[in-house]
Amino acid sequence: MFSRISLAAGAVAGGLVVFLAMQAVNAIWLLPAARSEGRAAERVEVQAATTKAIGELTNAADRARVNRRLCRERGWVYLNGAGQCVERATEPGG
Repeated sequence: MFSRISLAAGAVAGGLVVFLAMQAVNAIWLLPAARSEGRAAERVEVQAATTKAIGELTNAADRARVNRRLCRERGWVYLNGAGQCVERATEPGG
């Protein structure tokens, strides 16, 4: 009878150790990767919604204003004549 109790206790303890080890693996390796994939998917979704909303603006001046603001938020430069957002040139020696 004592051997059955010790066998059951060992099985429970072993199961607990395996469970805790798997939780540690999930927390260390799997969850950060899932979070970064979720963030990337969210960025794509937000960018698509922003592009759609800009396309739905009826006034060209409103579209240009929104595009200029988004360009500045990214740290780029908006070229009014071309209507394009370009990356800011790096300063020499800086």
